[in-house]
Amino acid sequence: MGPIAPRALVAGNWKMNGSVAMLKEPRLLAGMLKDVKLKCDVMICPPAVLLRRVKSVLKGSRIKVGGQDCHWSPSGAHTGDVSAEMLKEAGCTAVIVGHSERRTNHGETDAVAAKKATAAHRAGITAIVCIGETLDERKAGQTLEVVSRQLKGSLPEGSTAANTVIAYEPVWAIGTGLTPTTAEVAEVHGHIRAELAKLVGAASEEVRILYGGSVKPSNAAELMAAANVNGALVGGASLKAADFLGIIKAYT
Repeated sequence: MGPIAPRALVAGNWKMNGSVAMLKEPRLLAGMLKDVKLKCDVMICPPAVLLRRVKSVLKGSRIKVGGQDCHWSPSGAHTGDVSAEMLKEAGCTAVIVGHSERRTNHGETDAVAAKKATAAHRAGITAIVCIGETLDERKAGQTLEVVSRQLKGSLPEGSTAANTVIAYEPVWAIGTGLTPTTAEVAEVHGHIRAELAKLVGAASEEVRILYGGSVKPSNAAELMAAANVNGALVGGASLKAADFLGIIKAYT
C-alpha cells in the first residue's frame, strides 16, 4: 500500500485586487460551503489592507485566511512592509512567499524567499513557497532544472509538511489562460516530490504540492487528479465565489 496523499488545499490569491464591496464574495462562498462535505482545506489570501475585514466576514466558516507576502524581519524600519507576526496577529494561518510576480517585479531571489519562509515558520504560520519556470526556460528544456534550483534555494532548514506548502506555478501559465498538459503537470510534481525527499526526507510524502497557473472550473478536476497534485493556488478565478466554488468542487 502506497503513502496516503496529504489533505488538499485550494488557496485563492487575490493579488492586488479587492475592495470593501468585494467582501460579498467570500461571504457568498462561506454560505455555499456551509453544508458541503469538504475533502480539502480552503483559503483566501486578500491584500493586507483587507485581511481583518475578510477574516471577520469568514468568522464561523471553514475558510482560512492567508497573506500574500511578508518581510523577513519581525519589525523595524521597513516602510510599506508587513511582518509574518503581523499577519499571524491579523488571523492568517499562512503566507505566500517567492511568487513569480515578486521575483519578477521586485527582483526577489531564492534566498529572499527562503528568508521569508523562515519568518513564516518563526511566526507560527505556513509558508506557501512558489516555484516555476518561464516560457523560455520551458522551451529550452530547463523546467526540471529550474524547479530543482528554486526549491533547493527557497526552502529553509526546518521545513516540514506542517509548516510548508509548495506551489508549482509555471510563469508562462499565470493569468494567460495557458496551462500545461496533465502529463506535464504530473511530471513536474513528481520531480518536485523526489527533490523534496532529498531535502526533508521521508516527510516529503506529506508535503502538499499545489498547482497554479490559469486554474479554472473547467480544468480544475483534470489538473487536481494528476499525480502528486495536492490542491491549487488560484488567481483570478478566486475573485468570484461561483468560480472559486467550481474549483473547490474538484474535491467534493
